[in-house]
Order: sequence, then structure tokens, then C-alpha cells
Amino acid sequence: MAESASCPVFQLGKPRYEQSTFLGRLRHFIDIIDPSTLFVTESRLKECIKLLDDFKQGNLPSGITDHQLWEAQKVKQALIHPDTGEKIFMPFRMSGYVPFGTPIVVGLLLPNQTLASTVFWQWLNQSHNACVNYANRNATKPTPTSKFLQGYLGAVTSAVSIAVGLNVLIQKSSKFNPATRLLIQRFIPFPAVASANICNVALMRHNELSEGIDVLDSNGNVVGSSRIAAKHALIETALTRVALPLPIFVLPPIIMAFLEKLPLMQAHRRMMLPVHSLVCLAVFGLSLPLAISLFPQMSEIEASHLEPEIAMATDCKVLTYNKGL
Repeated sequence: MAESASCPVFQLGKPRYEQSTFLGRLRHFIDIIDPSTLFVTESRLKECIKLLDDFKQGNLPSGITDHQLWEAQKVKQALIHPDTGEKIFMPFRMSGYVPFGTPIVVGLLLPNQTLASTVFWQWLNQSHNACVNYANRNATKPTPTSKFLQGYLGAVTSAVSIAVGLNVLIQKSSKFNPATRLLIQRFIPFPAVASANICNVALMRHNELSEGIDVLDSNGNVVGSSRIAAKHALIETALTRVALPLPIFVLPPIIMAFLEKLPLMQAHRRMMLPVHSLVCLAVFGLSLPLAISLFPQMSEIEASHLEPEIAMATDCKVLTYNKGL
């Protein structure tokens, strides 16, 4: 009875938690990025897929609980691409984003960066992001590879240009003493990564502003393609992409600036890198689900705020659209 009270009735292909509230979205995305799914065996995956197929066909064995079905769906969604049906390469799964991305964050935040190391870590970060974006892409409407390359090259160029430019400006400035200069340089990755994220969204999805995106009624039927909804979707996505790196690249330098002054850290300098890595891992792990939970995946907009032809094509006052990630 306790399990049934805390576990909702299973719905195939639907989120387990309510998506209209921030807490519900947070719990949903914590499930999606759960790194424990990286260790799921092939036999366990087949077992989960069979269980979901049995549910779909109405041949579910007796004794199977809603909790078991939700867990099976969680495993399948973590490992299998929903459109292609193929396994996603482990480092590029959403559940692998924090464990495989943390070493890159540590590298980006290392003090005393050279020009070469700045370029390398920014390039590696954008390459990792591009691979994750491609591996988790919407494959229902094939996107030309050139579109992904365009977004990737734009993001790399933006990130490297801003990071290198700011580093050069700070190094040439005579207003800062060496300690202040080092502290400021630690915050450079944030504007570089944030601008690259926005650039990537703009280059990858700029065609949506001219073509529009589908808006749906309460029954899930497509009412039309709206350029206004597309603008809202891109703004929400861009804000998410800025919110995500903010704590990741701002909090660790502040925390480390405090920890480095402690007598224990001063006496054991070799502890700096391991402690720095743990701080980055903790902040990254907490920040990711919070940032991607800011807006619901399916956002709502009043029909009266859309194009007149769309507003007149439906009786629904509120329509929904997929904002993307």
C-alpha cells in the first residue's frame, strides 16, 4: 500500500512526475541523469525492454508493480535513442554528462592557463557538447550533418575567441595585481561557454524562426506552425544554456579561493587538484538538473498571443510546444 501511494500508475512513454511544477521536473531530470544507469548490463536492458513490450501488448506477468515498470522505462530511456532505437554511446548519454563532463570542467577552471591550454579545453568542452547534442538529437525529422557542423564550429569559434580575448586583455591590464588577475582569470570560462551555448542554439535552430514550430491543442493535435512560439522556445533554451554553466563555472572558483587559504590546504598542496575535482563534481551534479528543470519540456502559450491564423484555427485558449533542450 505504501508503494502504491508514493508511486503513480504507470503510463507508457509518459513522465513519472508532474511536469507543470518545478519540483516535478527536477525529480524527472534527476532520473534522466542518474549515473547508475551507466552500469546497466545487456541482460538487464533486454529484460526492461521485454517488460515494456509485454505491458504494451497487454501480456504483463502477474505480480509486476508500477514501480518496476517505471524503473524499466527509466533504464530503456537512458540507454536507447527513442527515434532510432539504437543504444547511445555511454559518454554521450545524458546520464554520463556529469561523470564524463566533470574532468573537462576541472580543466577549464585550472589556474594559470596558457594560450594553448585555454584553446584545448574550450575545444574539448564544445566537442563533448556537440557529441551529446548529436547523440540525443530529435531524429524524427532528419537534420543535415552540415547543420550540426555549423553549430559546432560556431560554438568552438565563439568560446575560443572570447576565452583567449579576455585572457589577453586581463594579462595586459595594469590595473590588477597578480593575485587579482589570477582570480579574475578563473571566471573567464563562464562568459566563453555561455556565449558558445547561445551561438550553438542560434546556428542550429535559426531556421525555426522563419519556418516556425508545431503548436498543439489539448488533444495533442497540431494546430499549425508558429514563428512566435519558435521565438519563445529559443529564448527559453538559450536561458537554460546560460543558467547551466553559471554555477558550474562561478561557484568552484569562489569555493576554491576560500579553501586554498586554509592551513590544511597550504600544508598539503597536492590535495588542491583532488579537492578542486570533487568541488566541480558536486556543483556540476547539483546544477545540471536544476538548470534543465527551469522550463517544462512542453511549454504553454496562450493562443491569443500567437499568429491570428493559428488563434482562429482552434477553440483552445492555451496551446503547447516542444521547446527542445
